[in-house]
Amino acid sequence: MNILISACLLGINCKYNETSNENDMPKDKLTTLKSMVTLIPFCPEIYGGLETPRNPCEIQNGRVINSLGEDKTAQYIKGANETLKIARMFNCNFALLKERSPSCGSKTIYDGTFSHTERHGLGITAELLIDNNIKVFGESEIDDLLENIKIAKSPTQLRFSF
Repeated sequence: MNILISACLLGINCKYNETSNENDMPKDKLTTLKSMVTLIPFCPEIYGGLETPRNPCEIQNGRVINSLGEDKTAQYIKGANETLKIARMFNCNFALLKERSPSCGSKTIYDGTFSHTERHGLGITAELLIDNNIKVFGESEIDDLLENIKIAKSPTQLRFSF
């Protein structure tokens, strides 16, 4: 089974400030995940053509705007579409995404004020994956992902009544 995973969670320095979010992943849970599935790392910002490092972006009124006020929505949409292509190519039914990201946020994202204030919402890529029936989890939900993988991998048991 293949699972999409935000590359920054694996230690790839693709985050806007040229670092990663590797420390956000519990090492024991990541080890368990690696033993169960094949991880397919991706970064929608890179796939969308954005460089690293880059100015941070947040979603404001449905648009992705960087801290200089430049609209980067087109790059985020392109990156989301490229990510969906990869998910389909590798038959990924699940994704483990970086929380709060304007691309990958699956429950909350930053509110668009660049004040580190969170609000309920989805990142551009997370929303596209969900709309295409890929189950999305944030890094704090890794236990739920592991449980879903176990269920998906277990053989279906038919029950008959006589």
